[in-house]
Amino acid sequence: MDGIIPLWKERGMTSHDCVFRLRKILKTKKVGHTGTLDPGVDGVLVVCVGKATKLSDLLMDKTKTYQGEITLGFQTTTEDREGEEVARVAVPGPLSDKVIEEGMLSLEGWITQIPPMYSAVKVKGRKLYEYARKGESVERPKRQVRIDRFLLTTPVCYDGKRKEVSFNFEVICGKGTYVRTLATDLGKVLGYPATMTQLTRTEASPFQAADCFRLETIQSLCEEGRRGFLIEMDEVLKDLPAYEVRPEQANWFRNGAVLNQNNLPENLRDQLPLRIYDQGELIAIYQAHPDQADQMKPYKMF
Repeated sequence: MDGIIPLWKERGMTSHDCVFRLRKILKTKKVGHTGTLDPGVDGVLVVCVGKATKLSDLLMDKTKTYQGEITLGFQTTTEDREGEEVARVAVPGPLSDKVIEEGMLSLEGWITQIPPMYSAVKVKGRKLYEYARKGESVERPKRQVRIDRFLLTTPVCYDGKRKEVSFNFEVICGKGTYVRTLATDLGKVLGYPATMTQLTRTEASPFQAADCFRLETIQSLCEEGRRGFLIEMDEVLKDLPAYEVRPEQANWFRNGAVLNQNNLPENLRDQLPLRIYDQGELIAIYQAHPDQADQMKPYKMF
């Protein structure tokens, strides 16, 4: 069984919980996801099965879209509702939509993030949340992340009793972005502690919420002997050009040989990376060789 499953992850489950369940349902160990969602977050979780697990890093690089809520006035240890409150500053009155939107705009583009202590980022062989749970501090690595769009999606709401401001947002971003950290970063721009109080991943390109299957549906389909939930690898690679090898070339490509680009038709030599097929079977993705001019090498072998 090889392919990709666009799964809708429920709140309260870890991404690993989903993989564990799918291994049992599909009766295979070769299952992995392409980007962790926190337990309190629901949404699109792209899962690879069988040979498709070799595409995990490629799919992780795809753009993701989130919708959620940010609240100004307090901050937690985890930067979301799951943690303990560590800071509170009363917001004395409503903030205008324009002020919020200007703050959001300042965070678009390439920005530097410091991952939260309660995250799975590894430092010196240990995950940051392992340090956090023991009350230990460690220097966290900075990372560059790409924010394509950060938008206000509802009017700003002011809670006069709690002295808090909340609003809904949408963010489209690249690999490695911590949206809860983006929320606290926005708070810093606006001058208040901030917390991400709700989050849903609505898209993990090329899959959207409407494409997703729930675990219960997948189990039912499997029991009926149906696999309509499994997307073929070709579907997520269709933006790459394809080449059907000639019979005398098949072993070269199947063995992952470094080859001259002249082995390709002239119109494909400047189209790398591309899908390689042998008698209709996807056997590899080839890319331009990084060090040898006019050569090409395997990027993925299937």
